[in-house]
Amino acid sequence: MRQSLVYDLPTRVFHWLFAGLFLTGFIIAKTIDDDSSWFSYHSIAGLTLGFVIILRIIWGILGTKYARFSGFALNPMDLVNYFKGILSGDKTRWAGHNPASSWAGVIMMAMGLGLAVTGYFMTSGPDKESFEDIHELFANGFIIVVVLHIAGIVLHTIRHKELIALSMLDGKKADVSLDQTIPSAQSAFGILFIALTVAFGLNLFKNYDRTAGTLKFFGTTLQLSEAEGESKNLVGEAEKNKNSVEKEGEKGDDD
Repeated sequence: MRQSLVYDLPTRVFHWLFAGLFLTGFIIAKTIDDDSSWFSYHSIAGLTLGFVIILRIIWGILGTKYARFSGFALNPMDLVNYFKGILSGDKTRWAGHNPASSWAGVIMMAMGLGLAVTGYFMTSGPDKESFEDIHELFANGFIIVVVLHIAGIVLHTIRHKELIALSMLDGKKADVSLDQTIPSAQSAFGILFIALTVAFGLNLFKNYDRTAGTLKFFGTTLQLSEAEGESKNLVGEAEKNKNSVEKEGEKGDDD
């Protein structure tokens, strides 16, 4: 039975916020035109994602043993042996993150930060094109790692007959000895994690001017989308030019 507590609440909160914010930003990027004011919420989700990762990095230093990066199985040989074990049928269990999920977690966090940083530079100055390709590279790489991570979860579930995905809901795993468990879920820090993320997100919304398509972000004005007034002017100008051309054509026909 799944009775052993190994993942604290802040770790689980981060997991779902991280997944939700990336998915939100990705869906907006793929379904909404970047000239639309609604596209701005892609950037807001990305900045919030970066903030959440910073909180997770702090918790990765101060948190419980399986939340700390020092508790991740990041030795390259452990990863090699892990994949050899899959091929040989070895069913070694890991109390915390196994080598594959450890590497996946670190890589996704690094790529998430890369997305937030390149997104910031894309909206804070005229040099958008310089960062656009890098931003897209991070996004595509992130998707690949996510797919591999999900495949690993499915494989673990089949090999060990354990619904490992549930551990990120209640923090519990099966077949973990008492001395490997954590004493507390650190619920207060989990609630603080949520409160800080909500406060950060609300502050972004408060400082976002949808009409102008701008966001005031720590003393910098980010241009998240074209101003609605500017878009209307461009449409009006195009319509005016079209009418002018049509009149010139009619005049030429009369001559």
